[in-house]
Order: sequence, then structure tokens, then C-alpha cells
Amino acid sequence: MKLTVREELCSGCRACELVCSMRNFSQPNPKRSAVRVSGAFPAPGRFSLVICDQCGVCAEICPANAIHEVGDHYEVDPDLCTGCLICVEECPQGAMFTHKDDEVPFKCVACGDCVAYCPRQALVDEEAKVVWAGVEARKRAG
Repeated sequence: MKLTVREELCSGCRACELVCSMRNFSQPNPKRSAVRVSGAFPAPGRFSLVICDQCGVCAEICPANAIHEVGDHYEVDPDLCTGCLICVEECPQGAMFTHKDDEVPFKCVACGDCVAYCPRQALVDEEAKVVWAGVEARKRAG
């Protein structure tokens, strides 16, 4: 999956954050989301999204070799991670995250749930492996 952001479509609803945290941590907690939405104010209605583009910098700089490519994305191996957070500091997208309850950082695992549930289609899978869930609902209603 290759995620693309269309920020001009983002309404700031944060559905992507909730679905991401539910998928990966089984809790509706935006602070545990690997997708982040922030307001770009004072221009009302402008939002920016931080997503991992799976560039691999985190894997290259990890001194413990705890980040590995799995299919089309990178994953942090909690058994190998030392918690040094170099990956968080060096991520060019700012898309490696930490949470006070976790000893290791986390990142997007390219599950596609953010794409499927973004009501404005501000997040898109360029490879079309995952599409907006509303498309399928419209086809069924059709």
C-alpha cells in the first residue's frame, strides 16, 4: 500500500486516528494512532496529516536492527527494540510515535483502515488495494 494525503479534503474529524488506534491498540485513543491530524491555523479549516511513507529510514538507522520490512511496510519488533528512540528523532516524516504506556515506539503498519474509513477520502491508497468503505456501501445500495 502506498498512502497519499490530500490535505485539502481533510475536515479534521480525526476518524483516521480513532480507527488506527482501535486497529492497533484496541482503544479509541488518538495518542495511540500512527496517523496524526493537526490544525494548520489561523487559516480555519486547514488541517495537515502526518503519515508514514514507508521510506525505511527508521530501519536503516535503528542500532538494534529492530525495524524490519514486512511486505510493503516496516514494523518495530518489540523484542529487539531497546527504546533508544533514535528512529523517532530521525524519521523524516515525523511518523514514528511514542506513548507513555509503551516502552517501544510505533508506526503505521499499512493496514489501510484509515483509507477505508476517512469520510472525506483525504487518505488514499495509490495502489488501490484499499478503497473508501463508502464506495462499497454505495455499490450495494445501488
